[in-house]
This record gives sequence, C-alpha cells and structure tokens, in this order.
Amino acid sequence: MTVARSFWGIGIVLLLWNLMGVAAFIMQYSADLNQLAKTDPYTARIFAAMPGWAWTAYAVAVGAGTLGAILLLLRKAAAVPLFLLSIIGVIVQFGYSFIHTDLLAVKGATAAIFPAVILIIAIFQWRYARTLTGRGLLH
Repeated sequence: MTVARSFWGIGIVLLLWNLMGVAAFIMQYSADLNQLAKTDPYTARIFAAMPGWAWTAYAVAVGAGTLGAILLLLRKAAAVPLFLLSIIGVIVQFGYSFIHTDLLAVKGATAAIFPAVILIIAIFQWRYARTLTGRGLLH
C-alpha cells in the first residue's frame, strides 16, 4: 500500500524534531555547570540538582521519540508504543520540573509554554502513528 506524500513530510519533520530533542538532552546533560553558572546561575542550579531518574525520563522521552520516528518512516507499527513511551517520559520529566522545583515561581507561567508544545507534539506523533496503524499503513 502506498502512502501519501504528506506521510514522508510529517515523518521527516518528526524525526528532525526528535533529533533536536536528543541534541538538547546531550547539551544539557553534558553542560559545564560552572561555566553555565556564570551566565545562568538558576539553570545551572536546576541541572545540578536534577535527580538521575529525571535525567533518565528525559533520555527515554527523546530516545523513544527518535526511535519511534525512525520506525514510523520505516512504516513499522512498533512506532506506536515507542511514541507512547516518549509521552510518559515527557510527563515524568516535566512533572519533576514543575512539581519539584521553583521553576514557575522564578520564570513565571511562560516557562510552561515550550514544555506544553513538546507534550502536544509527543501526543500528536503517537496519535498519528496509531491512525496509520489502524489504516494498515504501518505493520
């Protein structure tokens, strides 16, 4: 069964989006906190205090999303549970950021905008893959 051109466009955009997430994770996880503290002491403090389980959730979110996007482009239904795992990772990671830190008090409600966009895209890619699987386009 052939797929519409939009499938390839959406799939490539999702892969690039998830690869940007991987790059962000690598940059944040490996950041020189002493150097970062000179320009953004609050973020340096937050990164230093972030527990391993929150970093793991972040890694799972971007890793599962990236693998899901690759499998989507390969037309594999295994993309669906990977995208769901990515959603769970996003929720756990940002749950930590908003519940266990003073992020909203320090940065204000606008600090929630980009995390909300990330969650919306994560949900979109999961629902998109589920829809394609239901149509028999992913197997």
